[in-house]
Amino acid sequence: MNASRDSLIDAILTFLVGQDLLTQTEIKVALEREIENAGPDALVALKTRLVADTGWDYHPRDPLARSIHHFLADRFLNPGSCLVGAEHLRHVAGAPLVMVANHLSYADANLVDLLLERGGGGEVANRLTAMAGPKIFTSRERRFSSLCFGTIKVPQSAEVSSGEAVLSAREVARAARHAIDVARDRLAAGDALLLFGEGTRSRSGGLQSMLPGVARYLDVPGTWVLPVGLSGAETLFPLEHDTLRPSTVVAHLGAPIRADVLVAAANADRRLIMDAIGLAVAELVPPEYRGVYVDPGQFPDAKTVIDRVRRGPAEPER
Repeated sequence: MNASRDSLIDAILTFLVGQDLLTQTEIKVALEREIENAGPDALVALKTRLVADTGWDYHPRDPLARSIHHFLADRFLNPGSCLVGAEHLRHVAGAPLVMVANHLSYADANLVDLLLERGGGGEVANRLTAMAGPKIFTSRERRFSSLCFGTIKVPQSAEVSSGEAVLSAREVARAARHAIDVARDRLAAGDALLLFGEGTRSRSGGLQSMLPGVARYLDVPGTWVLPVGLSGAETLFPLEHDTLRPSTVVAHLGAPIRADVLVAAANADRRLIMDAIGLAVAELVPPEYRGVYVDPGQFPDAKTVIDRVRRGPAEPER
């Protein structure tokens, strides 16, 4: 058992390359204590989950993985890191929820989970399920990070995937259909889905066009859409790097939008639906992060849609 514990701790410490030996020693002792307090069964369960892959399906969170990540966050999130707009969460408490965020970093979902938990959004954090591409199952380190919340494994199209993640068009369609069905079941069960509507991380930091296919997740009755704007995450876990760097990260929540009202206002046009959400996300981040959505005038129809739905009901139907 100690060998399994030490192996896990050694893997975690690889993220601390460049920090002084005293810091690593302190963290190692604290991690040993965290794992010992969780008990041997928790470590065995985590070890099993690190290699489990049940295909295009739902994978539940692991409590020990989550507690370790939350412990490590103090080392990497600067004091200015915070959640803005937590007051919007009272409108969606207990309701089916799809959170759509911009995508800056491999650690984005972990940051949303952590900042929700610390910023008064524990109710949503505790039912968070992220849509995750197949690459998270390609290494133990990536899988460990994804175990902080529920995940649904989803395929990536050839437009945004690379290497081992590439599937044929037929395979993508079949897997995507199943993942959507699983996501709808989780929404109906009360989960809060976290989606990155661009489909892949932005290499420039600016928003890319939202993928129209993401709109297929919005048709569960009673679902709300919550725009999320992230800033600073790209410096925490930069592209092409394997270690974390201390950063200031802000997650800004927008006003929730009734999914059925949004779909109706856009006449079920998926491109229009997602561009309207893209504009809502862009409003939540500094100008340098807005990318293709920096000028709402370039999306007049989407701007009309988002303005219209904001005049709709402010409370979910119970």
